[in-house]
Amino acid sequence: MSASTDLQSVSSPPSLTLNSSSRKILGPTGNREHVKKDDNFKDNKNKKKIAVETKPKSSVKLAKEFNKTVVGKNNESMDSSCSSNGSGCVKIGGLKSGEKCSGNRLRFVVDHAPVMVLTIPFKRCDWITQFSDPLHVSFHDEEWGVPVYEDHKLIELLVLSQASAELTWPEILYKREKFRKLFENYNLSSIAKLPEDRLLSSKQNGSLLLSEQKLRAITGNATGLLKIEQEFGSFSNYCWRFLNKKPINNRFRYARQVPAKTPKSELISKDLMKRGFRCVGPTVIYSFMQISGMVNDHLISCYRHNECHSIAKQALKPVSKETKQETIDIDDTKQ
Repeated sequence: MSASTDLQSVSSPPSLTLNSSSRKILGPTGNREHVKKDDNFKDNKNKKKIAVETKPKSSVKLAKEFNKTVVGKNNESMDSSCSSNGSGCVKIGGLKSGEKCSGNRLRFVVDHAPVMVLTIPFKRCDWITQFSDPLHVSFHDEEWGVPVYEDHKLIELLVLSQASAELTWPEILYKREKFRKLFENYNLSSIAKLPEDRLLSSKQNGSLLLSEQKLRAITGNATGLLKIEQEFGSFSNYCWRFLNKKPINNRFRYARQVPAKTPKSELISKDLMKRGFRCVGPTVIYSFMQISGMVNDHLISCYRHNECHSIAKQALKPVSKETKQETIDIDDTKQ
């Protein structure tokens, strides 16, 4: 080889020719090559999808039927794996039997299974709470605010209202029978002639039922009540004439709105004091008006408000001619 040829080989380096097919440009995943998935793999996947979609629905039904739990007449679960005995029955739409899903288990309830009745507590006046005495709650639900027109009952309620100046209502209600025995079942003639030794010997747990002043006032008021009966025909006529025989229906929303006395109670109190009555202040008289139903002071949120109002409306309804005729016929047969 000549010297010129050697120089030429040194001065001109050999050209580097890169084959694009042998080496690719590096991408985000490096120089790893993406292998195309085989068509057979796609076919297998499609076959699996078809197999799932064509699964018979009856097998799903059978699975549900297997997990059903039947509840018998006594509402006890027949499945040993279920620990609760109080499964409820819920009827949906027009279905004959109720189904309720609890977790992964589907419960089946038979038609003749007893239906559980949920009792929702009534909303009462604010002064009746969950801690109130049951006797006080019964008094609120059955007597307080109901219009009273019988003399015997009105006299008893007047005495209890006088006692409320010294005792709480639960204490008064627990001593109610004691008061009835002491005052001869509220016979005015017997109360007016009650011996002093018997009056002062009425004790409970070593103490008088009421103070001596209150007991003497009640016996003294009995004489005044006898005079009112002679003048007005009955104590009921005397009381209800102040209201034109129509109860006052108040619509108080909050307990703080209920007054301790009103101008009407002050008027009745003054009239009774003129007649020689004692311990009949306007507060005592308003308490008497509340429990005798002369005023309806149940809060409008209390369920008894509307009930007492309806009872008052029924009492004010005039007697029909047919009812009067029947009453006359009954009286004639008695004679």
